[in-house]
Amino acid sequence: MKFASTRLIVSDIKVMVAFYETVTGLRAEWLAPVFAEIVTPGATLAIGAAETVALWQEGSAEPAANRTACIEFQVGDIDADFERLKDKVPLIHQLKVMPWGNKTFQFRDPEGTAVSLYMPVTDAAKKRFSSR
Repeated sequence: MKFASTRLIVSDIKVMVAFYETVTGLRAEWLAPVFAEIVTPGATLAIGAAETVALWQEGSAEPAANRTACIEFQVGDIDADFERLKDKVPLIHQLKVMPWGNKTFQFRDPEGTAVSLYMPVTDAAKKRFSSR
């Protein structure tokens, strides 16, 4: 099994796609007016408009309701990304090194989902990610 993507169901797809294009520095591929993907080397961030929920089952997903998941992007220069984004995103916390060896900062997207950018900085963390 391969973990392929995370999908966000959003109320304003244009705002959310623009936000994640700014965060990732990547252009989204619009597969339909109500669905776009940002493809990274590790996985895809899929963004679907609220009206796509009816394609599954009405009420099975809800925009701006997430408080359990955090979207994480591994980056090559956490300090540079922090400087680039710190005034463009609502920060949850400033740069810090976590107990498992990643240097990170966290912010919220326009609909409230937590987003972290991180970089392994301790030898153990670097080793863990070099084997993936």
